[in-house]
Formats: sequence, structure tokens, C-alpha cells
Amino acid sequence: MPQALERADGSWAWVVLLAALVTQGLTLGFPSCIGVFFTDLQRDFQASNSETSWFPSILVAMLHAGGPLCSILVGRFGCRVTMMLGGVLASLGMVASSFSRTLSQLYITAGFITGLGMSFSFQSGITVLGFYFVRRRALANALASAGSSLGITLWPLLSRYLLEDLGWRGTFLIFGGVFLHCCICGALLRPVATNAAPETTESPPPPSKTPVHSCLATCGQAIQHHLAFDILQHNRGYCVYTLGVMWMIMGFPLPHVFLVPFAMRHGVDENRSALLMSIIGLSNIFLRPVAGLLMGRPPFAGYRKYLFCLAVLLNGLTNLVCTVSADFRVLVGYCLLYSVSMSGVGTLIFQVLMDIVSMDRFPSALGLFTILSGVAALISPPLAGLLLDASNNFSYVFYLSSFFLISAALFMGGSFYALRKTEQGRRAKAEGAVRKAALPQALNPKGKETSEKQPCLEITYVTSV
Repeated sequence: MPQALERADGSWAWVVLLAALVTQGLTLGFPSCIGVFFTDLQRDFQASNSETSWFPSILVAMLHAGGPLCSILVGRFGCRVTMMLGGVLASLGMVASSFSRTLSQLYITAGFITGLGMSFSFQSGITVLGFYFVRRRALANALASAGSSLGITLWPLLSRYLLEDLGWRGTFLIFGGVFLHCCICGALLRPVATNAAPETTESPPPPSKTPVHSCLATCGQAIQHHLAFDILQHNRGYCVYTLGVMWMIMGFPLPHVFLVPFAMRHGVDENRSALLMSIIGLSNIFLRPVAGLLMGRPPFAGYRKYLFCLAVLLNGLTNLVCTVSADFRVLVGYCLLYSVSMSGVGTLIFQVLMDIVSMDRFPSALGLFTILSGVAALISPPLAGLLLDASNNFSYVFYLSSFFLISAALFMGGSFYALRKTEQGRRAKAEGAVRKAALPQALNPKGKETSEKQPCLEITYVTSV
């Protein structure tokens, strides 16, 4: 018996929203606790800052770069199965990492496997929200992103508590059980009815005489479909946004990785250092829903791209506070200011992507978007670690973060403004052509008869535009 489909904006949509909120807390919130283990991992494996930084960079890179594979799985099996598979992979990776004897083993288990599983769970949750919510999509994205804030609040506190009694190996083993909750969240994702037109089935083409070329063509079509290279080529807004966010990711995760070691280096005790990340998360729990409510209002709907750029700019400027002082009270103020801009970034990053790309191509666009972001996330922490090893000064890490964020904000804001002016110019030219074509018809009393004999070229041109 076929299962009944849930309708968009229905009552079950809020259950799905809760599942997405918990999933984002388990996945996006987890990298915030890596800084708690940074010193212990560095000591146990006798590694440098750069070598230890590869662990969080691989984890965050896979969290983003698993998007294309997640898009394929979502298209083939649906969001429910993909999210549950991600929970199993994340759990297996953390359990295996507790038995790691070298940093290379930690890279593969807690970095690659866990990151890939988190990517499946996180991105399938983002995708299903776009289908379950239409009228309240901005609010739904904001409430779901509050889950990552909840995770940022709880993961460091839980990590600090377990680390004192069990060490990092026992803590990672328990984390493996925690990630199984993604399977419970995935079970709540019922199929939903969409307004997309069904795909027409065509008769299969005749077998090719050159199977090698046919196979390559099929692979090329699959890659283009799931990685949305056609959107990157023809949608200038998507191209600008993807490149800008990729550059932004080079600086955005650095405070999450290095804030706790930075505070401990300057005399702040371990518990207070872990509390700094929790302050950021706790503030975002309240700020993100407020930001979502504001961004969903009609006056702000047309300016979400520029508000996102403003949030990235403020985030980069806020990081300069850490270069001035490392006093605990100053760092608390920094965390509060950082939370304001971070709430804007977290609320708008996927909403802007939904505004730029239609929902029928969103999974593919999200796949390419996240894999490019993953490349940036893979490079960023080791690059900062090399800078820290060379200078032995954490201030340069925050300078580096601010540079990437500020330059990305200026690039995206300027490009969006230029594209908007270009589009307005095209519309004005098209309207002028329509008026010019309509003027002879208004002056000619036999306009209808004349238009049949002499078709207007300007009208044909405007229609094609």
C-alpha cells in the first residue's frame, strides 16, 4: 500500500523542522569542540600546530564536500535514508577514532568517515526543509540553524566534562553513540508532496557502437546534473555567491578552532576557555530566530544578499578584537559581538542560496556549493597552523581570518550591486524597445492589418530576451 505524502507547510513540517534542528546541532555544532581536544591531541601524538590542525580541517572539509554524493543519495533513496546512513557513518568513525594510534588514523576515522557521515545527515536536513516549507522558509531555516547554536553551546561543555574523567579516547567513544541520534531524526522525515512537474520518460536511445564514448557521455551528464556546473556557467549570481562563500570559509572557521588554545596560551584556565565557545552558541540560540523573523519580512526579502554581506563584514571586523587583548572579560565581549554577526551568517547562508537557485535544482546547487566550501575548509586551518608555527603569535591567525572575511564581503557586495545594475539596465532597454514598437501601431489606424503584413522585428527580439 503506497504511503500518503505529507503536504508542504503542514503540521508535520514542524516535526521535520525539529529533526533538522537536532541534526544541525549534532553535526554543525560538533567542530566547535575540537579546540577543547587540541592541546591533548597535540601532546599525545607529539605533533605541531599545523599537523594537529589537519584533523579539524578534514572533518569540516568533508562536512561540506560530501554535498555531491549526498545529492546523488537524496535523489536515489530520499532524505530519510540519507540522513540515517549519515548517522551510522558518523558513529562508526568516532568509535574507530578512539582506537587510533597515529594522527593518520585519526584523519581517516574522525576526520574523513565522521565528516562524511555528518555531511549526509546535515545536508539532507537542509534539503528537506526546502520542500516542507514554502511560505515560512526563511523562518524555518533560521530556526533550524539555531540547532547549530545549541550544539556550539553544549558540545564544548560536554567535551570538557568527559575529557576530565575519560580522556579524549573515552570521550570520542561516547560521541559515537551520540551521533546515532541522527538515525532517529532521519526516521521522522516522511515523503512530502512537491509542486515540481514530473519528469517525462523518454524511450532509451539505441545502443551506441562506441560504448567507451557512451559511458563517458553518461558520466559527464551525471556530473553536470549533480554538481550543477550548468548553473555555475549561466547563473552569475550563483557564481558570485559560490566563489564569495568559498573565500569566506577560508577565514570563518579559524576562531572555532583556535579561540580555546588562544585563551589557554594567555593564562585563561581550561574550563573558562571552553566556556567562551558556549557563550557564542548560547547567544546564537536567541539571536538566530530573531534574525530569521526579520529576514522573512517582506521589506528585507529583496536585500537578503546585501545583509549577508554585511554580516560577513562585521564578522571579520569583530575578529580584530582578539588582536588587542586576551583578557577573559574582553574575550567574553568578543564572543557576544561575534555571535551577532555569526547569527546573520548562519541564518542567511542557505536562504540566499535558495533565493538565487530554484528549488528543483537546489540539491545539485548545494552539492557544488558545499564541495567548493569544503576545499576552502580543508586548506584554512593548516594554513593558519603553519602561520602559528612560524610566528608563535595567535594574533596573526585572527588577522588572517579578518582578511578573508572582509575581502569576501566586499567582493560579494560589489558584485551583487553590479549585477543588479546590469539587470536594471537590461529591463529598461527592453521596456524602451516595447514602447518603440508600440508607437507605430498607436499612430496607424490599420495597425492590426499592417502588423500582419509587416511583422515587427523589435517585438520578436524583446520576446526572445
